[in-house]
Amino acid sequence: MSTSVTRQHEPDRFEISSDEKVAGFTQFLDRDGRRIFVHTEIGEEFGGQGLAGTLVEEAVAATRAEGLTVVPVCSYVKKWLTKHSEHEDITASPTPDDLAAVGA
Repeated sequence: MSTSVTRQHEPDRFEISSDEKVAGFTQFLDRDGRRIFVHTEIGEEFGGQGLAGTLVEEAVAATRAEGLTVVPVCSYVKKWLTKHSEHEDITASPTPDDLAAVGA
């Protein structure tokens, strides 16, 4: 199985592909130097392969490389970050403005 993670636009999200088929995505909104992660989803047929973790790891690494702060609204991203304290320095809790921006 070969996997790859790519950034997509409209909507803004990172997608993970497995054997050249889109297996899932994590959607986000960039706002004021903050990347607000809204939703992560892996297709049912791709479950149990660790793809969500790989996807979020790549998305967080790209966010760091772009000099942005990670703001987890998505429950999966929030949970993943609790297990990866090495990203605490670029992680912030969502503000009321962040939540309003994503309609949460």
